[in-house]
Amino acid sequence: MKRTLPACALATAIIATALTPSSTTLALGNRPLSSVAGNLLGSGPAGGHAAPEALLAQTLLAITGSQFDIALTEINKVLQTNPNFRLAHLIKGDLLMARARPISSIGAASEAPADLIAELQDEARARLVRHEQKRPGTQVPRYLLELNAEQKYAFVVDTSKYTLYVFENHNGTPRYVADYYTTIGRNGIEKLREGDKKTPLGVYHVTRQMQRDQLTRAYGAQSELYGEGAFPINYPNEWDRRLGRNGHGIWLHGVPFDTYSRPPRASDGCVALTNEDLQAITPHVQVGVTPVIITSGIEWVEPEAARNTRETLRQSVDAWRQDWESRDTGKYLQHYAADFSTGKQDRTTWANQKRAVNAGKSWIKVKVDGVSMFLYPGNENLAVVTFDQDYSSSNISNKMRKRQYWQREGGQWRIVHEGAA
Repeated sequence: MKRTLPACALATAIIATALTPSSTTLALGNRPLSSVAGNLLGSGPAGGHAAPEALLAQTLLAITGSQFDIALTEINKVLQTNPNFRLAHLIKGDLLMARARPISSIGAASEAPADLIAELQDEARARLVRHEQKRPGTQVPRYLLELNAEQKYAFVVDTSKYTLYVFENHNGTPRYVADYYTTIGRNGIEKLREGDKKTPLGVYHVTRQMQRDQLTRAYGAQSELYGEGAFPINYPNEWDRRLGRNGHGIWLHGVPFDTYSRPPRASDGCVALTNEDLQAITPHVQVGVTPVIITSGIEWVEPEAARNTRETLRQSVDAWRQDWESRDTGKYLQHYAADFSTGKQDRTTWANQKRAVNAGKSWIKVKVDGVSMFLYPGNENLAVVTFDQDYSSSNISNKMRKRQYWQREGGQWRIVHEGAA
């Protein structure tokens, strides 16, 4: 038996809650209910499995068609596979309550604390916003200038959409693989200091894998917070330290086992995924190799759009290499910005040292391999370049992985920081 008025009231309440702008999410705008639900249907991660968001969308679509019993069946499917999915329980409660009376907002049927209801409303909002967005198709984030052959995958976290995107290195071109709902810091983004509970923005790399048993040994009962495991990243990176940012312990990790997912802003600064999604990305992680770019909003471009920037930057790196080999220290130093620094040395101190070192050599050879290049989120004139350097000279030889930060000044790329990667 159809219960048209209560069901439609519930659908309107759910969508209205999800479309209402808040401090933690973006609005979708004024869209017809059937249009929003229809766009959401089947928009889960690449691979086609019925993700919770897709099943939630099917629930909403059934409600808009006054198919109340079907909606209840769909939300039960979510709970059958994810019995600890708190948001689904909340919507099911509203569906049951809607049999008797109209519902004014998500959680109206619940007696849970108001702050918990607000967090789950934010999660509903974030999931709907996330899945209303089109998948990138052939487009890529403009930050991914060049992946080296060793980097099989790259992760890009869009904190404004609470989404982690996975890209595969397909013969040198990043290709979209999947995307996953994420939780970020409870106080938002742009981490500055220890304990501010914010998620950093920048270019990072996975430094370690910590499996569940390792977490238990290291953290005891507290390890439950991280669920199935964790991947620490190198925050603060060289650029963070240059800007005086501090703190530590920023990870990609899972969630406690008593919940399927966490609200969009609930971590102490880490990026948290469901345990299922963490397990899905684990095969794509290479410790010390996989880049993790964290940004607020993504500018999507076709892969070829980065060609000019990539080629210009590549030419700058090669000119730097050649001028180093030439032992013309004056030309070599022109590749370094006036505000260059490395470690505790400013440009003047470092330049004097380079002049003294180069003066004692009769020849220098520098080989550069395995280059990766990424534009820095929030600063289109800053790029992170990492490569394997094979240096030899008349009196010394060494190999190292080097990382440089290049800044565009008046159309010219110059180095503002370099050191071991």
